[in-house]
Amino acid sequence: MLLAQVNIARLRAPLDAPELQGFVEGLAPINALADAAPGFVWRLQDESGDATSVVYDPDPLLIVNLSVWESAEALHAFTYTGPHVEFLRRRRDWFNRLATPHLALWWVDDQHRPTPAEAHDRLAHLEAHGPTPHAFTLSKLHGPEVLETI
Repeated sequence: MLLAQVNIARLRAPLDAPELQGFVEGLAPINALADAAPGFVWRLQDESGDATSVVYDPDPLLIVNLSVWESAEALHAFTYTGPHVEFLRRRRDWFNRLATPHLALWWVDDQHRPTPAEAHDRLAHLEAHGPTPHAFTLSKLHGPEVLETI
């Protein structure tokens, strides 16, 4: 089993706006770090190498990040250490706070690659039911790696 993760964000402005320049310029380096991170398996991307043009929602300012990891520990290590954590700390410069969950995790078979529609369903489930085996968070893990503490 592998761990799928989705996180969404609502941009403060269109991607070509000057206030998002730091975010746009950081995408390729951060994605390259993810691709090389221990435990990384796959990420959703378009022709440009990121997922900013993938339609996730009718709201054109809502963007999606969708990836698959070998474990919750691998995802946690990438997310909260190194250059990514510095990028993450700037999120309020680029994104509006959402009133609904912005991140969900779930287990997938080794060959499965989740779709944006599936990710949308998992976030909706998390919002409606809280953390369950169908959709959960790093702080409320369910499934194969529950016994391992991050």
